[in-house]
Amino acid sequence: MNLPSQARDYLTQHHVMTLATQGADGPWAAAVFYAHEGASLYFLSAPATRHARNLAHDARCAATIQDDIADWAQVRGVQLEGRTQRLDGDAARLAHELYGRKFPFVANLARAPAAIALAFAKIAWYRLDAERVHLIDNSRGFGHRDSFELAPPR
Repeated sequence: MNLPSQARDYLTQHHVMTLATQGADGPWAAAVFYAHEGASLYFLSAPATRHARNLAHDARCAATIQDDIADWAQVRGVQLEGRTQRLDGDAARLAHELYGRKFPFVANLARAPAAIALAFAKIAWYRLDAERVHLIDNSRGFGHRDSFELAPPR
């Protein structure tokens, strides 16, 4: 099954996901900027961060993207379950290209602010491949959730 259009549109309109991981020190959550292509979400992180270390230990993870609102009846968002892998070579170049389309200030690191270029020298690229997607929309009823199983990527 492909990513439902409502989820695809929501991911396109938003920028930050909260990534939940599990490691030797227990569960952890971190907010990361992302770009996506289909049901794959690309993000960057320093390999020494707790969430990156956790993913090296256990690739399973979950993520959520949601609006920041005060009205419970208007809660909307996407919850994902899947696996993450660290990328290199062509896969990392694709991640950077997709990320640069969404965040143009990092598309050309030679023209990026020095602090950004320096930070990019220390990061790795990651891809979260969603296996399950849950669309949350309280405007359709309190606790309304549509769930979708996705085929694993090839």
